[in-house]
Amino acid sequence: MRLLKLVPDDTNIHFLKWRVPFFIVSALLVIASWVMILTQGLNLGVDFIGGQMIRVTFTQSAEAPVAKLRGEVERLGFGEPTIQRFGQPNQVSIRMKLPKGSEGDASKSDAMAKTITAAIKQAHPDARVDGVDSVSGKVSGELFRTGMMALGLAMIAISIYIWLRFEWQFGVGALLSLFHDVSLTLGMFAITQMEFDLNIVAAILTLIGYSLNDTIVVYDRVRENLKKFRRMQLPELLDLSVNETLARTVMTSLTMLITLTALLLLGPKVIFGFTAAITLGIFVGTYSSIYMAAPILVWLKVTSSSFVPAETALEKQERLARERG
Repeated sequence: MRLLKLVPDDTNIHFLKWRVPFFIVSALLVIASWVMILTQGLNLGVDFIGGQMIRVTFTQSAEAPVAKLRGEVERLGFGEPTIQRFGQPNQVSIRMKLPKGSEGDASKSDAMAKTITAAIKQAHPDARVDGVDSVSGKVSGELFRTGMMALGLAMIAISIYIWLRFEWQFGVGALLSLFHDVSLTLGMFAITQMEFDLNIVAAILTLIGYSLNDTIVVYDRVRENLKKFRRMQLPELLDLSVNETLARTVMTSLTMLITLTALLLLGPKVIFGFTAAITLGIFVGTYSSIYMAAPILVWLKVTSSSFVPAETALEKQERLARERG
């Protein structure tokens, strides 16, 4: 039985031939993403702007009616709720954004909580309110800054690791590709105004790991080929390295996209943003490994001697002695 090969062994695609136009397109997309982020802003969730969480148990039901409950709460006019099961199947948490003006007047958030709990009890006599917790805007703002700091530090730490494992040019290439991936993902959330919460921060950290993994695979093959083909021009060597790892990249990305597509179409609404972020990350992460991380090595003057240890004075003397002898 012959194995399925999505990419033939003799594949020879000239990726680096189009490195300049693709790099320009990527730069424009990154700029456009940050323009949208700074002008449009992100639709921050309860985790980052403050809100209330109401915990409810449906004592006479095997499962909580999440879909029905979401519609009932949304019709009250306080915005779209985030409803999740936790603990037992008949237990849910309802998260709501704080109403406008509640930072200076706590009675507004209290009134919202009372209205929501009263409506739930009226529609579901077996509903028991287990607690109402509030998150202030100040605390959630600190949480947002901490989350963004975590993303930045993760990118820098990863770049330092690649710098130490390879060369400094490779660290710059990895940081550039990660910045590209994170920028486009944040830009998608700015354009679509999907809710941006801690789940999305986790998704971005996940796609950073995926993009890094793909970049390291390419870089490792580049390092091997630099030692093997000392006279080959760098653009040709990069094309060779990308083509040699293309089968692995396609198979990994395709299997992940099959699962993510199922989650996008059939998964619960509460993880839609998380799934969308990772799905976009699969595309931009694979793209940036080829058209961001690889071309930068050409412009940063990586050569075939980058991984050849420098000859010491003693080794030079021994070599000259052997040549004379």
